[in-house]
Amino acid sequence: MKVVFLAGGFGTRLSEETENKPKPLVEVGENPILWHIMKHYEHYGFTEFIVALGYKGEAIKKYFMDYFNYGCDMKIDFARGCVDVHDRALERWSVELIDTGLNTMTGGRIKRLEPWLGNETFMVTYGDGVSDINLQDLLEFQRSEKRIATVTAVRPPARFGGLEFDGNQVSAFTEKPQVGEGWINGGFMVFEPSVFDYIEGDNSSLESNVLEWLAREGQLSAYKHEGFWQCVDTLRDLSYLNKLWNEGSAPWQIW
Repeated sequence: MKVVFLAGGFGTRLSEETENKPKPLVEVGENPILWHIMKHYEHYGFTEFIVALGYKGEAIKKYFMDYFNYGCDMKIDFARGCVDVHDRALERWSVELIDTGLNTMTGGRIKRLEPWLGNETFMVTYGDGVSDINLQDLLEFQRSEKRIATVTAVRPPARFGGLEFDGNQVSAFTEKPQVGEGWINGGFMVFEPSVFDYIEGDNSSLESNVLEWLAREGQLSAYKHEGFWQCVDTLRDLSYLNKLWNEGSAPWQIW
């Protein structure tokens, strides 16, 4: 089963990091956040990836080319002008890097990938969020629901510290409490190929057009994930993930 990464956005809310590189290449620890997500999928047996490129897509291409070349033993024959790569598997991945346009919306990017996805179920996620979700359970949920699409519903961490009171006294302070109510789309989605009928073109937004349309027709399921989830929208988010990683307590590191 193929997994699509929507990696073409401008990442404007993290402009301090994304001025010179696309958001999926922002590093947590020594590796880009995209690498962390791919390792998560690989852990559950998903190793065929398609990356929908847009903003600074050439940087993502270079990352994967360098990742392969620097990790392999090789012989450079200057006389013949060729490079022979010796067998040394770094990962079990196959990665297709497809330019889906600079200004194409998220739904349009998926539509452009239709020739590579064919008539099979496929998975989609964003290139900026990590989780400890069980991806096999997510897929089984999609199959049992028998709808066109499933999104993973998560409760996001609050942006500010939470206070609990006993009269005027603060009885508890939580740095990043979970929101008490309300769910959001956390990515980690599954689609049947009939979803292409709901995508009208490059200007189609996955979130505000396609998913809303599917919901109105009763074709959208929600897999509720109560565990860890965190996207990188701000430097504070990035700092939080790096802190967890550097402490060896990253909940998403399940591989």
